[in-house]
Amino acid sequence: MASPNLPLFLFAVVATITPGGATTLATASGARFGFGRSIPLMLGIAIALALLAAVAALGLGGILLAMPALQTIVKALGSAYLLWLAWRVARSGPPNAAGGPAQPVTFVNGMLLLWLNPKSWAMTVGAAASFALIADSPHRLAMLLGAAFGVSACASLALWCALGALLAQTLRTPRHWRILNLAMGALLAASIVSIWS
Repeated sequence: MASPNLPLFLFAVVATITPGGATTLATASGARFGFGRSIPLMLGIAIALALLAAVAALGLGGILLAMPALQTIVKALGSAYLLWLAWRVARSGPPNAAGGPAQPVTFVNGMLLLWLNPKSWAMTVGAAASFALIADSPHRLAMLLGAAFGVSACASLALWCALGALLAQTLRTPRHWRILNLAMGALLAASIVSIWS
């Protein structure tokens, strides 16, 4: 007999593995800095998503969704932050080039990426509403949602980051790196469209 939590975990896997701002950033970081140096970024994103899902299950995410003015502020801050990250990725060169970022995005900045992304809020609040009946209390639902989204995000970000690290092995010239970085920056900037739609 299937676990009643299986649909929640499948939802979390699909939601976290699909391309978006976080997965694009993990891919770009893996390509530029390698898997090991990208772990703080991935952990920051995954922990922030787990906490966000738990907060949504406790009902606090509904406050954001009920206040249009606050939503607009968060969207504007999130868009500005994503554009700054996209610019940073797009202007970087090969890993050993001067002028690009010398350090990967930090744990704290990875957390900010998620907390300032209204799409993440909407996704986790939607999950909290959809799966509310699988738990007998908001606290249990918070633990289930936090675990499902945290574990799924760790796995999907690791996959995307590893893909970036593998891709980096095929890049031979500064021109190849420039093309990759511009493409990753453009994809990251394009992810803003989903915030405003």
